[in-house]
Amino acid sequence: MIVSATKILECAKKNKYAIPQFNINNLEWTRYILEECNRNNSNVILGVTESAISYMGGYKLIVDIIKDLVEELNINIDVVIHLDHASSVDSCQKAIDNGFTSVMIDGSIYDLSKNIEITKEVVKYAHERNVSVEAELGHIGLNTETLNEVNVDNALYFVNETNIDFFAPAIGNIHGIYVDKINLNFNKLRQLNEKLSIPLVLHGASGIDDENIKKCIKNGISKVNINTDLQISWSTSLREYLKENEDIYDPRLIIKSGEKAMKKAIKHKLEVLDSIGR
Repeated sequence: MIVSATKILECAKKNKYAIPQFNINNLEWTRYILEECNRNNSNVILGVTESAISYMGGYKLIVDIIKDLVEELNINIDVVIHLDHASSVDSCQKAIDNGFTSVMIDGSIYDLSKNIEITKEVVKYAHERNVSVEAELGHIGLNTETLNEVNVDNALYFVNETNIDFFAPAIGNIHGIYVDKINLNFNKLRQLNEKLSIPLVLHGASGIDDENIKKCIKNGISKVNINTDLQISWSTSLREYLKENEDIYDPRLIIKSGEKAMKKAIKHKLEVLDSIGR
């Protein structure tokens, strides 16, 4: 069933497990994620970035692909179609109008007042249409130099002012591959969990070891975003296949060569998040 993220994340928070957000990059990835999550009876959030929307052909096409796959593959879990890191109010509105059931407005590059202003606009539009909203405070960049950890008091003010449904704090996590030592601020995460009643989101989970992800969940994380780890598992397998099968040129066989490794990585993440059978 296609749903918003609110209820499944509230349930995860209450029962101390996490819902995975796996980002999709093409038709095959969408299928692999849906099949493996369904096989393990784990609800899933399909994250779609603006660049993926452009690559795959637009907001409506992505929604249609997901809905058709859910029907054709007899997917019985709850599935959220989530706009990840939207750069503007307009992008969020387009996603909502075309059937996305959840959006993240990322105003973290702005000052607090501007971030609140645009987030409130998205929340009003989304909640009138039963769509859930995620937002970020601090700044989760691509490296530690661009990281700006969230201020706890500002986070409380931000959440109260915007009425968002779940919150992504910057606590030492970054996107992509971690080059420097990972240094998550668990003390700050605990404070946020104590002060905020809504589910918390861990961005940049790829590269964080299993025990630290479990520790994050124990301290209030209810949604874990994963993309790079799947990219690495899929592309590594694909490269090995091409090296061993230099005469293969069928793109279907080439793309499919990463399926087994990717599904193995997905199952492992579901086990770490304790979302199997939930």
